[in-house]
Amino acid sequence: MKVIDTKLDGVKIIEPSVFQDNRGFFMESFNHQRFAEHGLNYNFIQDNHSLSVDKEVIRGLHYQLEPNAQTKLVRVIKGAIYDVAVDIRKGSPTFGQWVGVTLSEENYRMLLVPKGFAHGFCTLSDNTHVQYKVDEYYSPLHDKGILWNDPTLQIDWPTSNPILSDKDAKQPLLSKAEINFMHPSKMEVGHEIL
Repeated sequence: MKVIDTKLDGVKIIEPSVFQDNRGFFMESFNHQRFAEHGLNYNFIQDNHSLSVDKEVIRGLHYQLEPNAQTKLVRVIKGAIYDVAVDIRKGSPTFGQWVGVTLSEENYRMLLVPKGFAHGFCTLSDNTHVQYKVDEYYSPLHDKGILWNDPTLQIDWPTSNPILSDKDAKQPLLSKAEINFMHPSKMEVGHEIL
């Protein structure tokens, strides 16, 4: 397994070891011990699976507030997506910056999106199946989002006319979004800021 850092601290590209022969392939999509050896010690408790029947579906940008924030490990079972993570940690030197990675059934890559980041993706093919692990259960009370095309983010989506849910079409701009994440360097201990 290979772990690749991105420009956003904590957001990682995971390349699993894939063993192929004339029958097909085998891979470990998740192994707690191997992840922990790379400092990625997460307790994933739920698997989610989405199907987007059309190309150019955008789902996102989504996150859950603390104390129900989620780390996500995202991969594609069939098809391909352009997967995006946005830093929404107040006080972060990369606040409002994003990374985008193509995940597909051919490249086997996964994206690790920690707490404190908004997440979304755009499908690059019809009938795309996305599966992702989370380390916290879904909480409607803490479920929040940011508008996919917020001009301050300048995300280079592979479409300008996406298929959206009503909910995602009405998400707020980052400047108006409810956020309670702080960058670790800005967290308070007692009355002191570290």
